[in-house]
Amino acid sequence: MSQRFVSVSRYIPASPSVIFDLLANPYEHHRLDGSGTVHLPRGDAPHRLFLGARFSMDMKMGASYVTANRVVEFEENRVIAWCHWARFVWRYELTPQGDGTLVTESFDFRKPWGLPLTLLDWAGKTTRSITATLERLEKLVS
Repeated sequence: MSQRFVSVSRYIPASPSVIFDLLANPYEHHRLDGSGTVHLPRGDAPHRLFLGARFSMDMKMGASYVTANRVVEFEENRVIAWCHWARFVWRYELTPQGDGTLVTESFDFRKPWGLPLTLLDWAGKTTRSITATLERLEKLVS
């Protein structure tokens, strides 16, 4: 695993469709977020994401800021991913397993825009945040 690509998987005893419905709704992202940085969507964010959908989120990591995101992968009940201006990609893959789903969340910041961002090493903090997100996701669908 590269220092600029983090991936964590967790088995969740819920169907892919139930999990995907939460992931595809940006108004639920603040409830899922294990980092504590994601707040509510801004403006006219759709209630259900789709390929190419754009949505902005209020964020806070020390200071408040806004991310403008675009959905770059979307396969119903299987894969959803979005990125923002710095080309960071958040991706969720859902794999049916027995009566539940193996959920893999990844954060890919191998191709960020701008030299200062390429020097950041967020792997440890991001791994902890993704682990917390998957725990929260499981609680919300159980």
